Amino acid sequence: MTEKLKIALAGNPNVGKSTVFNALTGLKQHTGNWTGKTVEVFTGEYKFNDKTYEIVDVPGTYSLIPHSKEESVARDFLCFSESDKILIVCDATALERNLYFVCQILELNKETVLCVNLLDEAKKKGIEIDLDLLSYELGVTVVGASARDNDGISEIKEALEKRNTKKIKNIKYQKEIEEALEYIFPYLFKMPIKDLDKRWLSLRLLDGDEDLFLSLNEYLGYDLRENEFIGSAIKKAMLFLNENGIDKEQLSELVAENLYNNATIISDQVTVSKTKTNISKDLKIDKFMTGKYSSYLVLGVILFLVFYITIVGANIPSTALMNFFTKAEAVIFSFFSDLGISEFFNNMLIKGGFRVLGWVVSVMLPPMAIFFPLFTILEDLGVLPRVTYVLDSKFQKANTCGKQALTICMGFGCNCVGVTGARIIDSKRERLIAILTNSFTPCNGRFPAIIKLISIFFISQVSAGSELLSALFLSVVIVFSIAVTLFVSNILSKTLLKGEKSHYILELPSYRKPQITKVITRSLLNRTIFVLGRAVAVAFPAGIIIWLLLNLGDKVILNSIISFFTPLGKLMGLDGEILTSFVLGIPANEIVLPICLMTYSENKELISIESAQAISEILAGNNWSIKTAICFIMFSVFHFPCATTLITIFKETKSFKWLLISFLLPTALGVIICMFFNFVFSFFEYVV
Repeated sequence: MTEKLKIALAGNPNVGKSTVFNALTGLKQHTGNWTGKTVEVFTGEYKFNDKTYEIVDVPGTYSLIPHSKEESVARDFLCFSESDKILIVCDATALERNLYFVCQILELNKETVLCVNLLDEAKKKGIEIDLDLLSYELGVTVVGASARDNDGISEIKEALEKRNTKKIKNIKYQKEIEEALEYIFPYLFKMPIKDLDKRWLSLRLLDGDEDLFLSLNEYLGYDLRENEFIGSAIKKAMLFLNENGIDKEQLSELVAENLYNNATIISDQVTVSKTKTNISKDLKIDKFMTGKYSSYLVLGVILFLVFYITIVGANIPSTALMNFFTKAEAVIFSFFSDLGISEFFNNMLIKGGFRVLGWVVSVMLPPMAIFFPLFTILEDLGVLPRVTYVLDSKFQKANTCGKQALTICMGFGCNCVGVTGARIIDSKRERLIAILTNSFTPCNGRFPAIIKLISIFFISQVSAGSELLSALFLSVVIVFSIAVTLFVSNILSKTLLKGEKSHYILELPSYRKPQITKVITRSLLNRTIFVLGRAVAVAFPAGIIIWLLLNLGDKVILNSIISFFTPLGKLMGLDGEILTSFVLGIPANEIVLPICLMTYSENKELISIESAQAISEILAGNNWSIKTAICFIMFSVFHFPCATTLITIFKETKSFKWLLISFLLPTALGVIICMFFNFVFSFFEYVV
């Protein structure tokens, strides 16, 4: 049986930690929760010289003093998990900032290997790191790497295999703190503290971080401070510090200041800059990317291009998939008939469940397969952090968090991804605001219907450049949705979710060339397949229910629903059939317009109409106008989340209250907006 070692992979965000993880583990990875925690961590394995290494990629963090759930998980895993070694990844272009976290880790006195990554980028900026001197100053093995090019990965494996023969150098604090530690330190030798470092633990007992002690007590199985000798020693140590003019708050500040000073000194010693004036290309680009006015132009162009590429690129594969499912439907229907399955059940399963399933996959998969890789490329390039930076002031004015901008970007692909993406927001209050408003972001499931209506009612007479105009109109709709998101976020922050704005570190990473193969793999596996899997699970049973409504009792139930919604529909500039289609389309936004066309056509099966002319004729025959199209588009943007997103919201909030609010809030807003547009159009029609 081969020996198995557990390695904790740690580091600041944006240092290439995931790249190192992927290079070490290849495809032998999976996502799961650390026992007792709700934040996901990635784990993977590799074999080296007859040993198996399990790599646990903990969430990126700037400090062992956490400001979010993810950072708490990182701290707890590094401090209290039974990992054999810690592999820290840092950025060679920002060594001083990274070394603060490294110094904190080294105080744990655990077997540690330091990987100085991004040496290739450092070289381009005229920066050289003396790795041997850095190893000497820290007392750990240091390996240089450019993980994106696979340079240094074999050296990392060799370093993890060997035992560190160096002695980790303790950080010396000022005289008063060192003397205070001596009050506590001797008593810890008599306590069952497992493998925790006594000096580190003495310092934690002094600074008294209650969040840390919740985890420490869980790890030890008892409260160390309740021991009479330890409790007495803590009191004596704090009394000594107070007599020397140091209270608990000042103690934390002095410890942090000492760590920063130590990081700065070491960084200055080991860093060699070839050029005296190193004006980074990043800074030149950022003057344009984050400029007061130019930034919005850049964001608008990026938004437009992403949607244009998605719209144009999805057409052919979407049609091919639809043809495939149409042929497969005929084959399966025939096969079930040969098995003797009754026509009723065969129609229900195939023309109901399977047809809706095929429609959802055909309409949903191609845009996601294009959008999510584009989104991931923008992440890797370093563009998305700039989006957050540019929009941060807008969200701050709404008393919420700039990171919400990133969840909106994720929501363009799928709202449930935007909801799970809200985990990056530290504050629970601001995270809930992002979750509740993410359905205001039109996902790619709503794009086909919106684009189809735009092409029919606004650019039907245009032959050349229709895709460009569609993308432009769609961009206008999306800008409006973002404005509404900011408005509603501000209202929520002053009513249901009052509270102070959080503070967070926003880092602008270097611009980097994305690795296309890994981008496609990551975006397809982690986002596209994840979302599609949940949608498929809902689509098939939903198709059966819709088919039954259309075929049982001469549509008595369906007609009753339509009659119920007709008065409200007229007030909104719509009709009962449209609102019924939205209700029946809750499993997936992709099927709302097909259901609407089906009810208009008196058809008993979900129909796929590709011809814009055919759709236009059906809509015109049911008194649609530009006003109807605009109100339909507005309600497409602002209405209850789809079933997949609702399931995700409940999993993220664990609350029926917030699930209900997330359903009612966008629906009420959509009704109000549609009524407003209906009133404005009706007023102008009356005047004219």
